[in-house]
Amino acid sequence: MPSPQPAPLRRPSALAILTLAAALASLTGCVPAAERASGWMFVLPRHQPNDGLALGTRPAGEGLHLWLDTDTSEAGRCSPRWNPDAARLQGGTSASPSSAGRAPRQEFYAAMARGAVRWQLQRQFAALCQQRAPERRFVWKEPPRRAADFQPTGYPMVEERNLISNPKAVLRAEKRLLGQPLTPEDFQNEEPAPPAPGP
Repeated sequence: MPSPQPAPLRRPSALAILTLAAALASLTGCVPAAERASGWMFVLPRHQPNDGLALGTRPAGEGLHLWLDTDTSEAGRCSPRWNPDAARLQGGTSASPSSAGRAPRQEFYAAMARGAVRWQLQRQFAALCQQRAPERRFVWKEPPRRAADFQPTGYPMVEERNLISNPKAVLRAEKRLLGQPLTPEDFQNEEPAPPAPGP
């Protein structure tokens, strides 16, 4: 006895496809545009070109304002210095966006999962390194996508002598302004005296 043949697969009709598409469109159309989060992004500088990126992550033009900084601690290299503490973007869809406060880190990590965001960040970091350290080679480092991946990079220590003006240099500048001649004593003891020990 011959085995029964399986029934041929039926292709969905054009009417069924149109009905499904209309149902999906009506579901997404129920949410007003002002309340839908979108994936827009644009460069929003902080102090110089390419040092900030605005991301739409919430409805009504809200999102993240990422602050971009570079890491030049490795010789000859310039890399991203990741900071998951993004500012809260407001008015991202307006003509004058601003940022204030801090957004949750989870929102930053979720944004880093988007390939388009990482691609834009790589372009901006490359341009930022070119501005800040053109003699160094740009090396891309993937952003952290969860709290366990984040490893903060320390900043170089600033010594006290970098913060205090050298008294001899101040004296020389005063003499030059007053038109007084400089003496050999004005160039002795260039380093400021170490601070006195506490009680």
